[in-house]
Amino acid sequence: MTAVTSVALVRTPLSPLLRLLILTQLAFNIGFFAVLPFLAEHLAEAIGMAGWLVGLVLGLRTFSQQGFFVVGGALADRYGVRPVVLAGCVLRIAGFGWLGYAGETWSVVGAVLLIGFAAALFSPAVESEVARQAVEWEETGGGSRTHVLALFTVAGQVGAFVGPLLGALLLAVDFRVTCLVGAGVFVLVLGGHAWLLPQHISGRNIAGRAQITQKGGMRTLVHNRPFLALCCAYGAYLLAYNQLYLSLPEEVERAAGSQAPLAWLFALSSLLVVSAQLPVTRWAGERLDPRRSMAAGLLLIAVGFTAVAVARPAQLTGTTGLLPATALVVLLTLGQMLIAPVARAWVPDLAEPGRLGLYTGALSSVSGLFVLLGSAATGTLLDTGLPVAVPWLVLAVVPVVAIGLLPRGK
Repeated sequence: MTAVTSVALVRTPLSPLLRLLILTQLAFNIGFFAVLPFLAEHLAEAIGMAGWLVGLVLGLRTFSQQGFFVVGGALADRYGVRPVVLAGCVLRIAGFGWLGYAGETWSVVGAVLLIGFAAALFSPAVESEVARQAVEWEETGGGSRTHVLALFTVAGQVGAFVGPLLGALLLAVDFRVTCLVGAGVFVLVLGGHAWLLPQHISGRNIAGRAQITQKGGMRTLVHNRPFLALCCAYGAYLLAYNQLYLSLPEEVERAAGSQAPLAWLFALSSLLVVSAQLPVTRWAGERLDPRRSMAAGLLLIAVGFTAVAVARPAQLTGTTGLLPATALVVLLTLGQMLIAPVARAWVPDLAEPGRLGLYTGALSSVSGLFVLLGSAATGTLLDTGLPVAVPWLVLAVVPVVAIGLLPRGK
């Protein structure tokens, strides 16, 4: 059975390990999103960085995370989930603490690189194990793997909802306090996983359960054209999604005079995922194969950027001025719901046996390269005095081009 099968009714409950991994995503995102949505404003206002440098720093953060996912995934294949997750938590705690006290560009860059690399350790370890467990759950009659990965997405969005609200409250005190509280969340995650995460995870040899010791996985990966096509299309999606932290804050501040509505827009996005992800996944699973599902999501994202581009020359402000940004958030979130679980469910079908961690990491690493290059370019576009609609039109074209990159068939 492959990821193209429709979403089935749940016939058996999730295993304790799957429940732990899904709750892990919830906790990770609470700590992460308490800080990240407010980083761009901190870099521009408190540190005094130019727009292009803010974009570059945010891109470096994403690249140090997504770009090194392939390392974390390979380490998880080799050494197992537990040590990689625990090491990532330790580094994330150190990175958030460093960022809270960073006052110069070099120090900020070092902190965000450490924060990103921490996620490059624990996220692919968790995601690849969720995929393995989801395939096993599917093949033993529990239901569709896409359903499990949709639950994983929902848990992450609950964290993405709670995190910005927590961060907005803490910003009333200080950005440093926000960073330290974010670090504190990961202290709790570290303690919980040191206690609850099994030393050795049992299971059948599904999607690469056996640990891999031999080399050569990268050589096979770089010749896997369908998988690389999926990586490129997913990278274009992630570049678009990254605009929630780069282009959207600037548009919100222009329309509202401050970034105060930003937390509510993030909350709206999270509430949409929490309330609609499972129904959307079920609907798409019954009607669309993975390629069509991802294509529909990319098209919705393009429409969202086009809405801002069309409205931007009118220079609307206040509540009316926030409507295009709200439309972008809604359409981008709907696109995410169609793309993210399907892409993750597709990877086990394209991965080399025993290398699911490597392939899960590579999916994000290629995406991180797109974001690194695209974020710096977007920051430059926003700073160069071009007609105000141009950056948004460029952003609308990217997901449209990505539709043509999607692999065909398995």
